[in-house]
Amino acid sequence: MTTTTAPSGAAPARSSSSARVATAATVGTALESYDFYTYSYFAAFFAGPFFFSALGEAGALAASFATIGIAFVVRPLGAILFGHLGDRIGRRSTLLITIALMGIATGLVGLLPTGEGWALLGAIALVVLRIAQGLSIGGEWGGAVLLATEHADARRRPFFASLPQLGSPIGSVAAGGLMLVMFFGLGPEAMAAWGWRVPFLIAIPLIAVSLYLRWSIDETPVFKELAAKGQRERNPVWAAIRTQPGAFGVAILVALLGIGSYSLMNTYTMGYGVTALGFDEMQLLAAATIGGLLQFVTVPGFGALATRIGSARVVALGAAGTLLIAFPIYWVLGSATFGVLVALMIVGGILPTASWAALGGTMQELFRGRHAYSALSVAYALAAVLSGFIPYLTTELGVLTGGAWWHPGVVLALLSALTLVGAIMAGRMRRLGDEDADAAQAAIPEETPAPA
Repeated sequence: MTTTTAPSGAAPARSSSSARVATAATVGTALESYDFYTYSYFAAFFAGPFFFSALGEAGALAASFATIGIAFVVRPLGAILFGHLGDRIGRRSTLLITIALMGIATGLVGLLPTGEGWALLGAIALVVLRIAQGLSIGGEWGGAVLLATEHADARRRPFFASLPQLGSPIGSVAAGGLMLVMFFGLGPEAMAAWGWRVPFLIAIPLIAVSLYLRWSIDETPVFKELAAKGQRERNPVWAAIRTQPGAFGVAILVALLGIGSYSLMNTYTMGYGVTALGFDEMQLLAAATIGGLLQFVTVPGFGALATRIGSARVVALGAAGTLLIAFPIYWVLGSATFGVLVALMIVGGILPTASWAALGGTMQELFRGRHAYSALSVAYALAAVLSGFIPYLTTELGVLTGGAWWHPGVVLALLSALTLVGAIMAGRMRRLGDEDADAAQAAIPEETPAPA
């Protein structure tokens, strides 16, 4: 691969630009996560009584949770749509659309009418807005990773690829913290009357900040290089599937633990801890929040490690470590005190976080630049859809095993093993080299040649 040497004065400017771009990318993924958790709390407490009360108590709760699933189902469609746009009109332009769609849809949820006369109209509008949010989410992550990495030099791309992953803990902590403060400060009656609208309406100023940050940055050098050379794919989704089918399978395997462990530990294990193990809801929420705060340090830390040893190796280390603790962690959990619970959430969160932090860097290295947005978005969306079924499948496994203490460990171990295999395969594929991807990434000058 041909490389050039950047002037000594150019590196600081590029570093500053990379940091600003990474901030713009991370804000979007944080808003995505904030929306997901805000709506999850809303679905658990308010959506059923407000919009689906005619279905009865059980039916209303089921319908409200189904609206969560809608966003997962349409996510691959959003990945195809916005992936196509991202590879045709540019990363920056597409991400302006996705973040605007997400913010507007989230804000409008907070304006929905409630009451008996509005239930049907509100339910229809809610479903439509959830579809819009799901489409937006499908096109957000892949573009955010490319935005962060295609502005950075080759040596630091693994680190900058980890920064959009901070969006998940930022969003979850912000949503959970805001809901806790409002519940304690306003009380249940005020929350049901009007307080539930506030977390959704906050998305409106957040979207303004996000749009400003993304508007103020330039298109990525990689995409500008592809456009200047006339190398944009006419149908990037099909081109990615046709030319790199194996990379899709590997990318999905690589993503399973990072996404799936969150569904298992922050969704299923929360309910399991209350119903089967006797923990208080606030104890579990506090432990999960502490684990989320810790990710503010561990995610960039593992991203920095990936710049030294490679993203795929960091994913593999996280998967191997999680595989080793999958059963012990649930065995200890059965008789844990609150202090031990916090320790388990920290230990059980750090190792999967390694796979999560290095996920973007690993997947970004798998796909060619001219269809990278489509490939990243579709592969990630498919992994997210599969992971969305993990709480349900773990519940069914618990029924089949009579609630045996080890049944969640089976799921966590399986996720770890699949991601470990995927990471090993990803590392081998990258070592084989991808001349097209390397040529596209070489649009940014480097001070030292990148490894072949």
